[in-house]
Amino acid sequence: MYLTTQGLVLRVTDYNDHDALLTLLTPNYGKLTVKARGLRRRNSPLIAPCQLLAYGSYTLFEYKGMYTVNEATSVELFQSLRRDITKLALATYFCQVTEVLSQEDLPNPELLSLVLNCLHAISALNLPENTVKAVFELRSACLAGYMPDISGCHACGNELPDRFDISAGTLECSHCRSHDSDGLRLPVNPGIVSAMRYIAFCDPRKLFSFSLGEENMEQLAHLTEAYLTTQLERSFSTLDFYKSLYI
Repeated sequence: MYLTTQGLVLRVTDYNDHDALLTLLTPNYGKLTVKARGLRRRNSPLIAPCQLLAYGSYTLFEYKGMYTVNEATSVELFQSLRRDITKLALATYFCQVTEVLSQEDLPNPELLSLVLNCLHAISALNLPENTVKAVFELRSACLAGYMPDISGCHACGNELPDRFDISAGTLECSHCRSHDSDGLRLPVNPGIVSAMRYIAFCDPRKLFSFSLGEENMEQLAHLTEAYLTTQLERSFSTLDFYKSLYI
C-alpha cells in the first residue's frame, strides 16, 4: 500500500551501512517511523528531503507494518539554520520536544504547525531566540494538555499576581502561599503574565504579534523552559547543548 504525505523530519537514525530510519511528523498520520533505503550513500536522491529539519512530500510504501520511503521531494529545508550553530541547536531542541509530545498514528496538525512556524521564525524572520523559545515551550505545553491556570491568583483571584508555581501551573500572590507548600515559584510581573496569556490563547497565525522587553523576555523564556520540563518530568539533551553554547 502506498500513501503520500507531507512531513517534518524530527530525527534521523543510522539503520545499517546504507539505510536510515526517519521520524516524521505528518499532518494526517501523526508521528511515523519510516525507512529510507540508501540514504547514507553519497549519491542518494533522498539526502535533501530526508535530512533532519527537512519538510517535504513523501511517498511511502507500507509492508507488514513498516513504511519505506519510495519517493521524496523537499518543500522547505530551513537552510539558514544550518549555517548558525546556535539556531540549529535550538531547532533540534524543538524537534526533540515535538517527538516526545507526538504519538504514532495520532494526527496533531496543531503541533506540526507550531514547530514549523517556530523554525520559520528563527530562520526566515530572524526573531530573537528567547522569544521563539518561550512561545514554543508554552504553546507546546498547552497543546500537550498542560494548560496552566493563568487567569489570576489561584487563591484570591487577583488578576495580577507576582509569582508562578512551576509544578502546579498556577499563578499566586506572595502573601497567598501556603506555609506547607514547597514547590518552586518564579517571579512574574504584569508584562510577563500578559505575554503568557497571549501565547496560550492567541490565534496560531499571530503567535509572535506581541512585544516584551529584553529582560522580561529572558525571564519568560526561563519560566517556560522550567514549566515544560517540569510537566514532562524529563530533561532534553538538545536543550543542554543549546544552553552550553552560551556559557
